[in-house]
Amino acid sequence: MHLKPIEQSFAVNFKYSLHFTSEVFGSNNGLLAEVIKSYKPNEQVKLLFVVDDGVLKNHPKLIESIRNYCLLHSSQLLFTECLAISGGEIAKNNYDNVDRIISAINNNGICRHSFVIVIGGGAVIDMAGYAASVAHRGVKLIRIPTTVLSQNDAAIGVKNGINAYNKKNFIGTFAPPYAIINDNEFLTSLEQRDWIAGVAEAIKVALIKDEIFFKTIKDNAIKLKERDMDAMLQSIYRCAEMHMEHIAKGGDPFESGSSRPLDFGHWSAHKLEQMSNYSLRHGEAVAKGIALDLTYSQLVGFISVEILDEILAVMLDIGFDLSIPVSEDKEMQELLKGIQEFREHLGGELTITLINGIGKKMDVHKIDIELMKKAVNTLNNKCKINKA
Repeated sequence: MHLKPIEQSFAVNFKYSLHFTSEVFGSNNGLLAEVIKSYKPNEQVKLLFVVDDGVLKNHPKLIESIRNYCLLHSSQLLFTECLAISGGEIAKNNYDNVDRIISAINNNGICRHSFVIVIGGGAVIDMAGYAASVAHRGVKLIRIPTTVLSQNDAAIGVKNGINAYNKKNFIGTFAPPYAIINDNEFLTSLEQRDWIAGVAEAIKVALIKDEIFFKTIKDNAIKLKERDMDAMLQSIYRCAEMHMEHIAKGGDPFESGSSRPLDFGHWSAHKLEQMSNYSLRHGEAVAKGIALDLTYSQLVGFISVEILDEILAVMLDIGFDLSIPVSEDKEMQELLKGIQEFREHLGGELTITLINGIGKKMDVHKIDIELMKKAVNTLNNKCKINKA
């Protein structure tokens, strides 16, 4: 008997929202309660909180505020537990953190009609999102990002992940959050390097998509460096808006293809993070990676020296160190392994996003290794001249 294949296709509509507020757990701020009420209007919902311990150090009364907020809205919100997780990239390097969250989901009876609420930087949000996405095949997640980078990039998309086999985000899922809440109050306590680092993602998206946005960043470079909140919020808003537009309208939200324009500058950034044992912040590494790929683009002839120098000057004005920390051939070879690792992570044909003008992206499928080595040296020489 010959049986014909049975085929079926279906589409799933995903929707999530990004909100902006200040003091999200303040007694006069009803936003979080309203977000949860939008899912279950007439029922009490269990909440499990996962909090970056760095945030707790800067906001020691945060857990008390969370408890009081849940009591104030007790008809809708049921506090179960608050887990403190070590922040930074270490959060994604230790599977024990994932296990802690999944165990807490189990022990507190968190089901698919409950919420995990993660508060922290991009690494903790990535890791907690992965844990939530695999428990019960997906527990609802609300992200409350607390750094510039997580508010404009890391917490905005649909990706979750942890590091494994010395590779960035080797294990992960695509699972949109229920909602994201950006609270600008958390930004006030950031170290200067964390304040600056997140701007790299705004520069990235501007360079590949929006020349006007890049001009705004250029005009505000000193304000951004000097912690002008209005300038930073303007940058965060536009970067997040463009990121979400790309996910919704870019045609490949779950990255089934080989092109990933939002990873401009990231092939070397991921490798530099790993080579530094994650002492480099992700945004710091992205800034270096963008500068390197811009220098390569100029050497290939895609952009002029004038455009290269203009962009590098803006990044230096904001406060980035753009030098590539390789001082010997062995380190250079290790860095260049990042190209192949990037291809393996995306799958398929090597696809590296470069630019041929500000706001104009292009994909290339081959990298001239000797020219990339020259780009490293050229960039480092430019950085030495600037420091002098």
